[in-house]
Amino acid sequence: DLLDIVPISGVTVVKGDFRDEFPPGVKADVILSDLSPNLSGIANVDQARALELALAAIGFCRKALKPDGVFVAKAFQGEAFEDLRGRLKEMFTDVKVVKPSASRGESRETYVVARGLLGL
Repeated sequence: DLLDIVPISGVTVVKGDFRDEFPPGVKADVILSDLSPNLSGIANVDQARALELALAAIGFCRKALKPDGVFVAKAFQGEAFEDLRGRLKEMFTDVKVVKPSASRGESRETYVVARGLLGL
């Protein structure tokens, strides 16, 4: 995360930009992506920016996620959503889309959960 967060028991939080250098050999059980670009209010621009960040997070899994680890990412239904899902299906054996009950019904917010990283 770029910001300080309240410590969570049993969790190691790395503060910084995931696109920067990552310690070699360090592998995570879970990568949770709650990334969001600065929103412009222009739907297709915001979707493209969100997809770009999500794809970067998926790429990060190649170097930082254990083969049996889990990748969870917030995503928004829209033009870019199927591109995101397709990329995940290329890299993981199991991909699910989940809409938590806590999320407002009218919200386009969903989560993708991916397991079984391929090609390691």
